[in-house]
Parts: sequence; C-alpha cells; structure tokens
Amino acid sequence: MLQSTAEFAPLCAAELQAGPLEDYDRVRKALAFLTEAWRRQPSLEEVAAHVGVSSSHLHHIFRRWAGLTPKAFLQALTLDHARALLRDSASVLDATYEVGLSGPGRLHDLFVTHEAMSPGEWKARGEGVTLSYGFHPSPFGEAIVVATPRGLAGIGFVDDGDRAAALADMVRRWPRAAFVEDQGATAGVARRAFDPEAWRQDRPLRVVLIGTDFEVRVWQTLLRIPMGRATTYSDIARHIGAPKAARAVGAAVGRNPISFVVPCHRVLGRSGALTGYHWGLTRKQAMLGWEAGQTAGPLAG
Repeated sequence: MLQSTAEFAPLCAAELQAGPLEDYDRVRKALAFLTEAWRRQPSLEEVAAHVGVSSSHLHHIFRRWAGLTPKAFLQALTLDHARALLRDSASVLDATYEVGLSGPGRLHDLFVTHEAMSPGEWKARGEGVTLSYGFHPSPFGEAIVVATPRGLAGIGFVDDGDRAAALADMVRRWPRAAFVEDQGATAGVARRAFDPEAWRQDRPLRVVLIGTDFEVRVWQTLLRIPMGRATTYSDIARHIGAPKAARAVGAAVGRNPISFVVPCHRVLGRSGALTGYHWGLTRKQAMLGWEAGQTAGPLAG
C-alpha cells in the first residue's frame, strides 16, 4: 500500500517554484501510473520516482488537484468497484428514475439541468452559434471547456500538451460554429464542473446538449446515473424504450461532448469490462476511482 515516512518532509525549493501546469502534468502522470499499476500496490516512493518529484511534493500536489491523497486514490482503485457497481446497476438506475436526479443513497450534489438545441440549430451543425472555449485544470488532466451563454456545451481533455488536437476534436463536433477562446467565460463553469466544493443542489449547473434527438435521450439517461454507480449499454437502451439498440446507444455514448459531467465513463460492458472511452481507458479508470474516493468519504493518508 502507499505508505511513506517521507510524506510530510519539507518540499525542496525547485518544487515550491514549480508552476501549476507542471504540477498538473505530474498529477496526470501519477493518476495514469496508479491506474495501470494498482494491482501490485506501488509505494508512494515508487509513484513519486515515476513522476520525478519527491514523495512529499507528490502527496501535496495530488491532494490539491485530485481532491484526495495518492493513498486514498489507490485504496479506491483496489476496491475493484467497477464490477461490484455493475452488479447493482439495474436496480440503481431504476430507483434513480423513480426519485429523479437526487437519486437514492449517497449521491453527489452536482445536479444538472439540460437545454437541448433546436433541431434546426443541430442540422446547421452549429452555424450561427458562438462557442467560447478555454483550458482549465481538472482532476483528470488539463481540460478544454466549451460554453455558450446558456451553459456548458463541451468538456474534453488535452493529452501530451496538445491543445490544438483537443480544440480540433470539439470543432469536428460543430464545424460551422464560431469558436472564440475566452478563459473568463469558461472559468466559472469549469470550476463548477470539477470542484466538489462548488457542487450545489440549489444551483444546478446548466448544460447545453447539442445532438440528435436519440443522442440527447441517451445523454439525459447518463445524467441519471448516480456518482459512484455504473450501468451498461443494454440497460440504457432498455430505459429509453429501445431494448435492441444497445449498439446505437454505444455510438451515442461515444459522441457525448461533455465528458465527466455527462458521465459516459460510468457505462461498462456487460461483463464489467471498462470497454472503450474517447479520452482513454486510463482516464476512465481515473474518473471511476476518483468518484469512488469521493463517495467513500474521507480516507486516511
């Protein structure tokens, strides 16, 4: 398990001077390493060496960016929660439909409303729509956040520092829209999406679902999956009244433009396998582990 007597050692001068992007990249690498190596329970020192910082610095920045310690994150992964959650998926999804977005049990309070674009706006592929975008830190790597005056429209992720590729992915979704970089316009929705302290039941984050009628129905169903739970493509197909459309559901899940907030990462294969994820299976496992840590409450470390 992650244990170290060096966790609380003083940080060196170079580490104290490191910028937010440097720290964030290190946290991203640590998350990826842990999600790949969790079965052999690497020590904090091993993870820190892989990232290239001291144990104390990793402990510090990981907790600041990810909201829990490396040890707590490893514990959450070790629970092998995905398969256990899958066994409960049908009853949980049924119950959530009955009680609405609040859902049963210990759910997060990031409640989401939606406002889909009109069919005309969708057919125009965003023509006449101005989308603001900005790059912001998240627990899962640097994120690109896209917003309109009506709310959050897109979340993607930057890999290997390639912001142009992340932007291009969003532009492909709405090729006729006007994209304007505006960090100020997206900073608020980014914080509300990724910072648990900003999740408030009385102030739901508004999302703008830009898709076909079928896609929007699938994405609305994703919004009903409680944090810390999972479901399957076939369960979603059944709940939207198309029990034979599991493959089409999978395609719609893959086209979800608002990663994390519209939680397509909570959809697993029938066997409990993680299956594909547009932003990588390592990031999907990181999201599930992070959410398991959040719903499990404070853990020592």
